[in-house]
Amino acid sequence: MIKNIENKIKITMLTSILSFVAAIIIALGAIYISYVNSQEERQKIYVLDNGVPILIKRTQVQENRMVEYKSHINLFHHLFFTVPPDNDFIKKNIEQSMYLIDDSGLKEYNNLRERGFYNQILSSSAVLSIITDSVLVDPVTLNFNYYGKQRIDRKSSLIYRTLHTNGNLKEILRSENNPHGVLITDWRTVENKDIENKSKSNF
Repeated sequence: MIKNIENKIKITMLTSILSFVAAIIIALGAIYISYVNSQEERQKIYVLDNGVPILIKRTQVQENRMVEYKSHINLFHHLFFTVPPDNDFIKKNIEQSMYLIDDSGLKEYNNLRERGFYNQILSSSAVLSIITDSVLVDPVTLNFNYYGKQRIDRKSSLIYRTLHTNGNLKEILRSENNPHGVLITDWRTVENKDIENKSKSNF
């Protein structure tokens, strides 16, 4: 009789302990699942399109940062190296590009202007545009290399030049003039030379 009572007590104690441990595990699991669900819901944003709610998903800043870096570099080079025979257009592009770079950009602009580069474009009615080949960014040092081609369209010829520039990126506050919140620093031209020269008389 006594042994039966002792066995029942042991079984009851064991059952109670197991029930207590199971309750803790279930509670922790419920808390974890609730946390995960809440984090997922925070990534969802509803945007109204003509009164119709559309579900979109917000990405983490770091997941998209490398894309922003490359977009910033592309934008600067497009503004700086797109040069039509229009003085007002050139000034506007240069002014916008200066918000994206430190004083190394201004130094390069002044060097080109002092060498009469922009006057030659205006007098010859040439049109300069740029084609991006690739942009490489080191995610640790934020050093970048830009590779592209310059297309120089003149009345009598069509010239292609290689363009390789190098610099660093610096995080700054976003603004209307610098929406990516990035500043190009220590920028320099590594290579810029003719690779093809076609006479338009041969076209």
